[in-house]
Amino acid sequence: MDRAASLTHTTAAEQQPVLETDAEASARKSVVDDFAAYRALRRRIEDLEATGQTMPFFQPRDGVSHSVIRRQEKSLINYSGYNYLGLSGHPAVSAAAKNSIDKYGTSASASRIVSGQIDLHGELEQKLASFLGTEDALIFISGYLTNVSVISQMLARPDAVIYDSGAHNSIITGARLSGAKTFSYENGDWDGLDKLLTRERGNFRRGLLVCEGVYSMDGQILDLPRAVEIKKRHDILLMVDEAHSMGNVGPTGRGVCEVHKMPPSSIDIHMGTLSKALASSGGYIGGDRGLVEYLRFLCPGLIFSVGLSPPDTAAAIAALDILEREPHRPKRLAERSIYFRKLAREHGLTIGGDEGSPVASLIVGDDKKAMMLSKLLFEQGIDVQPIVRPAVSASTARLRFFITANHTEEQIRATIPLVAKSLEAVLLHQD
Repeated sequence: MDRAASLTHTTAAEQQPVLETDAEASARKSVVDDFAAYRALRRRIEDLEATGQTMPFFQPRDGVSHSVIRRQEKSLINYSGYNYLGLSGHPAVSAAAKNSIDKYGTSASASRIVSGQIDLHGELEQKLASFLGTEDALIFISGYLTNVSVISQMLARPDAVIYDSGAHNSIITGARLSGAKTFSYENGDWDGLDKLLTRERGNFRRGLLVCEGVYSMDGQILDLPRAVEIKKRHDILLMVDEAHSMGNVGPTGRGVCEVHKMPPSSIDIHMGTLSKALASSGGYIGGDRGLVEYLRFLCPGLIFSVGLSPPDTAAAIAALDILEREPHRPKRLAERSIYFRKLAREHGLTIGGDEGSPVASLIVGDDKKAMMLSKLLFEQGIDVQPIVRPAVSASTARLRFFITANHTEEQIRATIPLVAKSLEAVLLHQD
């Protein structure tokens, strides 16, 4: 055997990985054992298990996230998914995704600026721009990444990002990574924001006010006229995250501009996701041609990331086509959302969010009780997830119901009395 061959020749025994014994593995510390956040997490998990409960998160489900799902071999009325318009699982959407795989494969296989661009990317961007009423649009592989990458690219140290107390983590993270000054105000306190900017506007070069179309935790619909008034008065840019409003609010699902009968140009940067109303995955930015060109060539989250996969792109195109053909879907979603809140009031429940919002929060006010209520409802055939720290403060722990166009009035009538009765039992429970 020559030297080169000897370097590559190994015995079967030498090829086997070296495995620890169970005793060695249990004795070895995790690399995060000394992390304060991990120790706090472990305490919370152990406290939960001590009460006989299990962690409700990351539980698998079977099949499409419709108004009824199967979880743990149990059929449940489903309020835990974002399939607002019922387009995930729609035959035309699924067929489009499958056909795109036959033509392009399962991956774009490169960043779009290199060789990952496919015809479907441009087609989806054109359709989004047309639907939104903007000059152009740009799609990203992740909704979270869209906010983080775009905000951090748009602003720098001399600038400022302004967001409210309901801001999504992706907005806050993008602001932090930009290096810009950050200012926060209480959600809905427009007078307070006006005073803040009157005091601080001279201390930064460029300002970006970031709001949400429908707030993902509390369900309020943005007061766009007030946001635009503030933006103009203080000469700042306005970005609106329409993750939960695009496709879902407005007579034809075109979001908060349509709700308030304001032109799309009222918003400088339109942001949204493809994973909710459009039954896909990813995010988008809409705006003027200069903005989109700037981001297309300079935004790290686009140029250093693989392009959106062909099936995801094709699914979003098909879903957008259906939304435009069938405007009754957002109308039915609004009707179901209004009915849910009406019935909840009749049963003494206080549900957060505006009437036509598909996000409906029930504040429980304690992490353990929120998890207990979720488990109790699960046992009675209702799937609704608890929202606890760090997503919200402990005092605002809640159950968050996502209403969809596929929910029937019968399902809602079956749900609300059980929620009211179960909440009463949980609040009376002594730890």
